[in-house]
Amino acid sequence: MMRQYLTIKAQHPNILLFYRMGDFYELFYDDAKRAAHLLDISLTARGKSGGDPIPMAGVPYHAVEGYLARLVKLGESVAICEQVGDPATSKGPVERQVQRIVTPGTVTDEALLEERRDNVLAAICHHQGRYGLSTLDITSGRFLVCECASDEQLLAELQRVNPAELLYPEGFTSLPLIEQRKGLRRRPEWEFDVDTAVTQLNEQFQTRELGGFGVEELTLGLGAAGCVLQYVKDTQRTALPHIRSLHKLQQNSLVQLDAATRRNLELTHNLSGGQDNTLFSVLDTTATAMGSRLLQRFIHAPITSRDELIARQDVVQAFVDKPHQEIPESLKNIGDIERIMARLALRSARPRDFARLRNAFNLLPLLQQELAVFSSPLISRIKDQINTYPEFQSLLNSAIVDNPPVVIRDGGVIAPGYNAELDELRDLSQGATDYLNQMELRERERTGIATLKVGYNKVHGFFIETSRASSNQVPADYIRRQTLKNTERYITPELKEHEDKVLTSQGRALALEKQLYDQLFDKLLPQLSELIDTAAALAELDVLYCFAERATSLQLHRPELTDEDVVQYEAGRHLVVEHVMSDPFIANPLSLDEKQRMMVITGPNMGGKSTYMRQTALIVLMAYIGCFVPAEQAKIGPIDRIFTRIGASDDLASGRSTFMVEMTETANILHNATAHSLVLMDEIGRGTSTYDGLSLAWACASYLAKSLNAYTLFATHYFELTQLAEVHTQVINVHLDAMEHEDVIRFMHKVETGAASKSYGLQVAQLAGVPKPVIAAARRKLHELESSQQQHTSTPVATPVAQSAQLDFDLPQPDSALHKAVADISPDELSPRQALDLLYTLKRLSEA
Repeated sequence: MMRQYLTIKAQHPNILLFYRMGDFYELFYDDAKRAAHLLDISLTARGKSGGDPIPMAGVPYHAVEGYLARLVKLGESVAICEQVGDPATSKGPVERQVQRIVTPGTVTDEALLEERRDNVLAAICHHQGRYGLSTLDITSGRFLVCECASDEQLLAELQRVNPAELLYPEGFTSLPLIEQRKGLRRRPEWEFDVDTAVTQLNEQFQTRELGGFGVEELTLGLGAAGCVLQYVKDTQRTALPHIRSLHKLQQNSLVQLDAATRRNLELTHNLSGGQDNTLFSVLDTTATAMGSRLLQRFIHAPITSRDELIARQDVVQAFVDKPHQEIPESLKNIGDIERIMARLALRSARPRDFARLRNAFNLLPLLQQELAVFSSPLISRIKDQINTYPEFQSLLNSAIVDNPPVVIRDGGVIAPGYNAELDELRDLSQGATDYLNQMELRERERTGIATLKVGYNKVHGFFIETSRASSNQVPADYIRRQTLKNTERYITPELKEHEDKVLTSQGRALALEKQLYDQLFDKLLPQLSELIDTAAALAELDVLYCFAERATSLQLHRPELTDEDVVQYEAGRHLVVEHVMSDPFIANPLSLDEKQRMMVITGPNMGGKSTYMRQTALIVLMAYIGCFVPAEQAKIGPIDRIFTRIGASDDLASGRSTFMVEMTETANILHNATAHSLVLMDEIGRGTSTYDGLSLAWACASYLAKSLNAYTLFATHYFELTQLAEVHTQVINVHLDAMEHEDVIRFMHKVETGAASKSYGLQVAQLAGVPKPVIAAARRKLHELESSQQQHTSTPVATPVAQSAQLDFDLPQPDSALHKAVADISPDELSPRQALDLLYTLKRLSEA
């Protein structure tokens, strides 16, 4: 037996092997130690190898799904080795084979999946600065391929897809980019060979070439797709009819979001890694899990096609104007048939999957009637794609019992009346109760034992039971079968013959039922493609109705999508912040257009600068997924990218400081932003010295305003940056208002024009709970610094400042016009830097 185990284990050296022995799956050697640690199960020993006990651990076969779910969540893969031989006829160990391999990226079992999250398998390869990336969701058959021209683009795609398992070649040179991810699998180089991949893909899609998919030029991507397909074949060990095509991910058809932006905007995951208080958590009122998964894909892939967006808006408007509560109710009862289709394709669907599919077929005609009252072209397209299936509806209604068991192996799945032979075998296997009743009456008369009973149990089969006091009355042909405390049990040749017939019929009934169950797959699979399209249409309908419900409940308004260069809205709100607040949210307007491209935002910490910036990005993003937005009179022009540089922390794993992370993200924005990009920049330069930080912030803002001309919200505590509005006409100053009284601050959260007059840093520190002695010491130090500054500026402005700045021009003479122009300015009103700016202005005037 151990020889058999080691032979099978050698074929799967890097994953756990669950080896079936009776009612348990056993693990041995290092697998046992690893599983005992991961699953917190007992580690024992059995037998010896080389004189040492063999480590062993096991889990019950009937509870294996729970253990597999835990291992998959930890990123582990498991080979399931089953007994395939007949113990009655086997000489030596029963024949065993690995029947399936469960990996994080290829699981389809309902118990192992998170129902409201896509489960994606991905592969990447690299050549001469470019990356090939392919992703497959085996539970839906979505198979995508793309190429990335930079590390940032690859990281953005991985952040968007968030694969459960990531395959990479043995010689992959960019391992630091991915080594922090779970579910990494190294694969041999040949699996990424392009020619092999093309051959495999053509075989899968039954095509002669891939030109019809528009992917032939993506050679790196095709190599990754070939690896994905090979891996799925290795693990599933069955046909994959639901993987029908390969789609090219059109980067230019999407609003691009880099990895930092997806993280900072907390689209589907918050900064702590959870799903609470995210845009997705607030928007998701979908009726089905497949709708919820599609909503997440919408959020992570906003589209640029105005026609498609307006079509979605029309549907949402139609549902807002004519709400039909029957639509979400029907969708809720239809359920997650998308994943049922995948299990159907893999022939791993369970009886309850067929029951859910039957319920769906029964509801589809009613849903089509509900949709028939709407005239929107997109609703009509969805209605036609949903279709109805009267033949399948009739088949499953007659074939499957109302509440089937979880698995087919114990029978009881096929409904009575579906197959006459099965009904006869079942009647026989259930003991033909009438026959037993007649036999019991006959034997009582023959023996004179009034308490005699004929019974049955699964352990001992059929028996005749009498009291021990009556045992002297039993006939000679009674053969004792079992002695209990007060009773005796017997068998007779007649009853034994009946028992053999019944037990044989039970086996035959189970075999026939399994055969009839397999035939259901054969009948449904020819229309699998159409059924998958139906599931996709239902998910899309679910998301659009969810948008309508949210529009009504959250007071969202339809944005105007225009070709003009503009991002404007009135009374905009941050949907997530508003959701968690108990106080009313203070709405604010925004206006960026051809003449006004950048807002420099000042104001105190906690005043609402980051919220104002993020709400703008979320409003734009929601408009570009077809959803209504939390703002009035929103008007949004073409947007190609959204960038955010908000917050940072040390990336210790990569040896990068906070400032390095900040500058890397800033560099990415300055290299890739365009005039149609929305850029959010928060506190640039704060990670270094004051003058370095101020210089960098000034230079970045100037470059964004002058060279890139991007829509920019630039929040800063460097008050000097407010002077950008004097240099660049497309820059304006706004601030978040606050009020102070006797060192107590109240944030108004209202956006006002102009620059802030004060930072309120000490007041915010006081609110945060900094001890009063520390606040008092800080206030004294602030007073010293302000007094020192006033002393420096108490002498005539020009001389000390000019000396310290090493000016290379002559100061105006005391009797000149320029000198007289500034004679009335009090030196106390100017900081050294303001004085320096004034002197440079004088220089330019004198030169002019």
